[in-house]
Amino acid sequence: MVCRCQTLLFATFPVPEAALREAVLNALIHKDYATGTPVQISVYADKLMIWNPGQLPPSWTVAKLKQKHASLPFNPVIANVFFRAGEIEAWGRGVERIFAACREARFPEPVIEQESTGLWISFAFPEDIGKRTAESDSGKSSGKKFGRSASAILKMIEGNPRISAQKMVDSLTISERAIEKNLRSLREQGVIRRIGPANGGHWEIIK
Repeated sequence: MVCRCQTLLFATFPVPEAALREAVLNALIHKDYATGTPVQISVYADKLMIWNPGQLPPSWTVAKLKQKHASLPFNPVIANVFFRAGEIEAWGRGVERIFAACREARFPEPVIEQESTGLWISFAFPEDIGKRTAESDSGKSSGKKFGRSASAILKMIEGNPRISAQKMVDSLTISERAIEKNLRSLREQGVIRRIGPANGGHWEIIK
């Protein structure tokens, strides 16, 4: 999905960004590099699929993978690099974080399938994704100009309407006061509105 605000252009993901990021990292960490086959990402009209040429540990099933499990990375050195770089929080929680991100964004649960040559994870797009894309491309938001921080906040809300102010602070590395100021400005301009309470509610971008 692409949103235009006069001369400003920013893209959002049809899949929760946190889930997509975790799925790609997970594929890189567990890939069988001896095959010489790259991780593959396929995007269709109704879904996004990631294929990883790797295998589950012996005796493991997809059902076990979706449950709480021990950390057995296929490439522990690569996993450690990502951990030290702050790209992953803990070993053995990648799949859990993917499903949690989808639940938080009220996104359909991804499907994991095992084949003899690797693993697939599929993210089905919501039924209204085409409608939302068309609305965004129609230019209904034209005429409004936003600063860099406000634009970044809009992008984050577009990707996850339930995102908290604290998560915005953590992601944008600006103060909570600056976040609140930008949110207040966007609300006063009629760009966004808050639905529900501070805890448990969500943001809505007004088209």
